[in-house]
Amino acid sequence: MSPRRSAKLEEYQRLLDEAIRMLDRISQDRGVPRNIRRLTTEAIDVLRGENSSHAVRASKAISMLNEVMGDINMPPQTRSQMLLVIGLLERIKD
Repeated sequence: MSPRRSAKLEEYQRLLDEAIRMLDRISQDRGVPRNIRRLTTEAIDVLRGENSSHAVRASKAISMLNEVMGDINMPPQTRSQMLLVIGLLERIKD
């Protein structure tokens, strides 16, 4: 594997790890509705999956998070955190 490709994969893994940390904080927050916490846990599982490329995992997680963005019960600070996570994941490409 070329050094450039290796550096890119390391960067993608770092972005995935940061997104997982942020989603984990949301999933632990008891002020967040249960359905949103459950979805963040599912998104974490998708991001940790080893059988897909980084970009595929990121795309699946973005899709899941976008589904819940319109939930009127989502606290504003949680919505901001979700948008940050989506922004991180959108930087991952094949």
